[in-house]
Amino acid sequence: YRKAAEQGHASAQHNLGLMYAHGWGVGQDYAEAARLFRLAAEQGLAAAQTSLGDMYQHGLGVSRDYAAALEWYRKAAAQGHADAQNELGVMHDQGIGVEKSELEALSWYRRAAEQGYALARHNLGLMYAHGRGVGQDYAEAARLFRLAAEQGLAATQTSLGDMYYDGQGVSKDYAVAAEWYRKAADQDYADAQYALGRAYAEGEGLPQDDLEAL
Repeated sequence: YRKAAEQGHASAQHNLGLMYAHGWGVGQDYAEAARLFRLAAEQGLAAAQTSLGDMYQHGLGVSRDYAAALEWYRKAAAQGHADAQNELGVMHDQGIGVEKSELEALSWYRRAAEQGYALARHNLGLMYAHGRGVGQDYAEAARLFRLAAEQGLAATQTSLGDMYYDGQGVSKDYAVAAEWYRKAADQDYADAQYALGRAYAEGEGLPQDDLEAL
């Protein structure tokens, strides 16, 4: 990557930046990662624009600057980059660096979800589950949660388990709830581990077993 990056290859610059950001094969160096992301982002690489937005949003290698994060996310989102679209949704959803707007968040989550982006499917599902920016619709929430859960997202596997546990948008089914909790618990997701322990303790969808609950 380094040789190609030195010749101005945008994807190589981005990939090398990721290696510095995560400390893969090199000492972790957020400043160097941000420098490389900027080089690639200025060449119009959407993935690098998103990565640079992440650095500004979280203050890694650069001073935290929500306006700059939004600017880079918007550039990437305009190219259809799902990760950037989801991040714009989060920022509007939570009012980070921008006026809080559930409708704007919903719009960005939907664009990313339509591209199959798991985290956006999860976030959009939450909007439907809680009726934020859209009419409450448990069935649509459950549909979106299932899509993201099948992609392996632990938070969504837990949310889908909750839908089955409570009978929201799907028929109440403790056994299916426990199945989804187990998938998430196997990824060390704490909420799912708690829910699975409860299922064993109460004998809900699983044989009652205090030792397993423990």
